[in-house]
Amino acid sequence: MNKSDDKENLPCYPQEVQELLNDTKLFGRMNDPTSSAYLKGPCGDEMEFYLVIKENRITEIKYYTQGCDYTKSCAAMTASLAEGKTVQNALLISAGDVIDRLKGLPDDHLHCSILAVSTLYRAIADYFLQA
Repeated sequence: MNKSDDKENLPCYPQEVQELLNDTKLFGRMNDPTSSAYLKGPCGDEMEFYLVIKENRITEIKYYTQGCDYTKSCAAMTASLAEGKTVQNALLISAGDVIDRLKGLPDDHLHCSILAVSTLYRAIADYFLQA
């Protein structure tokens, strides 16, 4: 289910968030990640995270989502917050951190931040389960 045509309903995000959404560096899939995860949210939106982890640090991260622009913004912010962090510090990223940084996520889309952080956590769990 792709609701990305709903751009007129997006809040006026701060410039930093707009730049993040327009930056395709973190968006996409990886062919050979260290770990990855996929989750489908209760709204039907789908999210994937791909991580390259070297010496316990997330050196590369990508997200891919089939969902609304709010889901994409939460995934982009989560990836941005996790990039370059140690695995332990990435586990400290919360849905609240994502909401605070987005400054404009409507209440009826707060679950998008939970989906993004949960998918990141699952990708990190995949890394630990391989060790």
